Amino acid sequence: MRLPSTKQLQYFVALADIGHFGRAADASHVSQSAFSNAIKELENTLQTQLVDRTKRQVTITATGQEVATQARLVLRDMEQLTDLAAENRQPLTGDLRLGVIPTIAPFLLPPVLPKLRRAYKELNLYLIEDQTSRIFARLMDGELDVALLALPWDMRGVETKVLFEDQFCLACRNGTTRVNPEKYRFDRLAADSILLLEDGHCLRDHALAACKIRNTQKVQPFAASSLLTLVEMVDADLGITFLPEMAAGSALLRNTQVRLYPLGEKSSRQIGLVLLKGINRVEEFALLVELVTAHRPGDEAA
Repeated sequence: MRLPSTKQLQYFVALADIGHFGRAADASHVSQSAFSNAIKELENTLQTQLVDRTKRQVTITATGQEVATQARLVLRDMEQLTDLAAENRQPLTGDLRLGVIPTIAPFLLPPVLPKLRRAYKELNLYLIEDQTSRIFARLMDGELDVALLALPWDMRGVETKVLFEDQFCLACRNGTTRVNPEKYRFDRLAADSILLLEDGHCLRDHALAACKIRNTQKVQPFAASSLLTLVEMVDADLGITFLPEMAAGSALLRNTQVRLYPLGEKSSRQIGLVLLKGINRVEEFALLVELVTAHRPGDEAA
């Protein structure tokens, strides 16, 4: 039985990612004719059509999409095989691709990254910041080694290590008349008082659940597209919101009049590291858990 070559898989993944023969060939540092021949050879080997070709566009077939997903995993496994074969390989050396969501990255990473670089000088860390659903998809496709996410989130086929609980706080402009932060009660809020991130950000779902926001009339229909926008809206006293405790003392709130106040009842999300099951980087995973847990931002702000 003939098997695809590593080069064929690499070229096909590039084509699936870029969607253009010429640009994918350039990215792979080969001529377009050599690139096209490799894709045709891959189709012949697998005895199936992977690409619909027209003069104007390239479309990956449904089978091709599945092959691309598996090819990424195969290439990833081959990279790990190479790493394992290297003598005297130490943990947290070489390339490590870390996915992180934007409601964690600006708070947790600034104190952690300098210590990580000093402790592991042979580590090449690549950070990918995106929403939870896309980070998880890239992890499952083998494009990421590990993900730093807010939980709970519906995930299968992964190993998860909860690092700590991140409490939610009431966030409002200093001196606002919208709410008495020292005597906060949800039922006393006026309609459209609460500002949240738009759908797709897990912070929105976590805040709604953790802060027990069931009356959506209290929530403004206009949602912020980013944390920065959300904080600016609160700073302009357009409403209140709920931010994670790790935001306290961060650059996001610096030079604003936004203040955080603990909520009287327990309301939190969990911060965790997520790794694909069966991936042979458990020792590195454990080291990352130890490092991140030792430098949780809430401790430094206290």
